[in-house]
Amino acid sequence: MTGDDDPLVVHTPGDREIVLSRLFEAPARLVFAAFTRPELLVRWYGARGWRLAECDVDLRVDGRWRFVSLGPEGARMVQSGVYRHVEPPHRLVYTELFDDQSYPGETLVSHEFSEVAGLTTVTTTLLYATAAGRDTVLRYPMARGVGQSFTRLAELLVSTTTTEGERP
Repeated sequence: MTGDDDPLVVHTPGDREIVLSRLFEAPARLVFAAFTRPELLVRWYGARGWRLAECDVDLRVDGRWRFVSLGPEGARMVQSGVYRHVEPPHRLVYTELFDDQSYPGETLVSHEFSEVAGLTTVTTTLLYATAAGRDTVLRYPMARGVGQSFTRLAELLVSTTTTEGERP
């Protein structure tokens, strides 16, 4: 589902799931911070041509999050949800719903951060409410957008660890 030179790996193990994984050259605590701190999220989140214009994060179980992204030609995308599990720097689980979503129900998003020798693999499982919802998302350029976003994240992590001495 992604190009040969794209480090993002995409699997569809069940009829309602999409699993994405990528290795980052940074410790898990930094990668987790990049997924949860608004000042870092605005620096990488979104496909090429998109940016976070609003980023609200209440990082606690039952806390809410909301992102407003702006894209090409005035495009606007709003997504939000509720945190279900917060275990820094190992696991983050939340619901996700888009304001103008084209498929039914909330998606459950689970991120696992596995560190070995200072390198972190992020494995993201998207569990859709229905198989039809998952199939709808697979027709979108979601894998390309996530791949581009994760490339921006990898660049941020390298620059952060280099210039700030592993600080976020």
